[in-house]
Amino acid sequence: MQGTSRLDRELLDAAALCAHLLGDGTVHALLAEHRRVLFPDDMFADLFASGRGRPSVPDDVIATVMVLQALEAKSDREACRALERDIAWKAAAGLALTDEAFHPSVLTLWRNKLRKSDDPERIFNAVRAVIAETGVIKGKTRRVLDSTVLDDAVARQDTIDQLVAQIRRARKLIPELSEVWVREHNLADGRPPCDWDDPADIDRVISELVDDANELVWAAEDLQADGLVLTQVQADAVALLALVAGQDVEPGDGPGKWRIARRTASDRVVSTVDPESRHVHKTQHSYRDGYKAHIAVEPDTGLITDTDLTAGNVGDAEAAEGLLADEPAGTEVLGDSAYGTGYLRAHLAKRKMEATIKPPPLRPAVAGGFTLDDFEINETAGTIECPAGISVKISPHRRASFGRNCHRCALRSRCTNAKGGRVIVLHPHHALLAAARAYALTDTFNDPYRHHRPMVERSIAWLVRGPNRRLRYRGIERNGLWLTHRAAAVNLNRLVNLGLTHTTDGWATA
Repeated sequence: MQGTSRLDRELLDAAALCAHLLGDGTVHALLAEHRRVLFPDDMFADLFASGRGRPSVPDDVIATVMVLQALEAKSDREACRALERDIAWKAAAGLALTDEAFHPSVLTLWRNKLRKSDDPERIFNAVRAVIAETGVIKGKTRRVLDSTVLDDAVARQDTIDQLVAQIRRARKLIPELSEVWVREHNLADGRPPCDWDDPADIDRVISELVDDANELVWAAEDLQADGLVLTQVQADAVALLALVAGQDVEPGDGPGKWRIARRTASDRVVSTVDPESRHVHKTQHSYRDGYKAHIAVEPDTGLITDTDLTAGNVGDAEAAEGLLADEPAGTEVLGDSAYGTGYLRAHLAKRKMEATIKPPPLRPAVAGGFTLDDFEINETAGTIECPAGISVKISPHRRASFGRNCHRCALRSRCTNAKGGRVIVLHPHHALLAAARAYALTDTFNDPYRHHRPMVERSIAWLVRGPNRRLRYRGIERNGLWLTHRAAAVNLNRLVNLGLTHTTDGWATA
């Protein structure tokens, strides 16, 4: 049966004997006294519908361990060792000094159950409920958005390593593919035999591996046509094999020849071990592999109001709508230029939210020349007038071509190098973007932006402190669950610093 914590304390209860050692204003002390309020007995009841085979670990204990594990960046084994040897952990979880810890696999079981449940973020939501009850952010209508790169838990693989690894995996998962002839010498331990200083020999290896991969993909298709039903895992393995066989290569010199392509695929898989990890270009000169943690923060308190985890190549603005889904109309949204898209601004306007978002800079067609804001654009009249005073019509496709008007224009050198003259294509949300650029020049924009927007960096620093920049798991789901637990732990720690207490009237801050 599912275990429950006993209200009466044992003789060797860690919290009763050692509470004075925990220190005031710590998460451990708070959990030792109020974990059952924060994590009630029925919090995880839906995860174990059957009355058979249910773990005996109480809900409040497992939730406490997950929070402390995220707070102190421990592995499952390290967390269970701390629960057995660390007085602060024992007191926080309500254990006696002589109690042993449960097996580390219990944490794996509960995380798997949580991921598949209807409310995988329930620990984060429990802390958010505490925030709401305290009223610490009541009336604070600003939310700052930002993202940070989290390094994946696997090593980047080059094209050859990906092909070799996925060919092996597909043949292992689908025994019938083992009967398909492939060049076995390329699949032995280590990398295929090759003169790595000879480009022609590298192309030979690439050609052999791509041919073998394609043969296996075609053979899998034939097996399915003959009635073989692939499991989801098997089908995913074949699909990934087809992907890695084509993402990095291009036809070589001659039929059946392949070589490494002289470009990088925009959505390139960087490892077959974690196919959801991606190249991250956080800045022009920063290239890493992994994921992006997106957060929304209340800037005065630093509390994280929502999180999301995406592949590393997902734009910040794409994740913004989800981060603001629970926010009311009237919310002021602050963000850097990565959030300055017209589509997000239109979404915020529709939600009646205020956008204090830095607009991306306009790039002139000629260095040091005119930008779009130097043209008089009248969408009502359907015309655009250039700096030289020439007006042209906007087409139904929102294009305006100045054509021959540019040929003898005295300002041409500052406007365009195109032989056919300047062509302007208006963004669907041009009016919103133009208004944002004008607004960004005012003190009404700059004062709150400069004062409140940088505060999100403080919350990000708390989030990735210590070893938390590198993820422990593979895939968006597993790492996304970790992110919610980490955010819950960071918020709980911040609330304790703000004077969080629990009385008969409920949760409150000093």
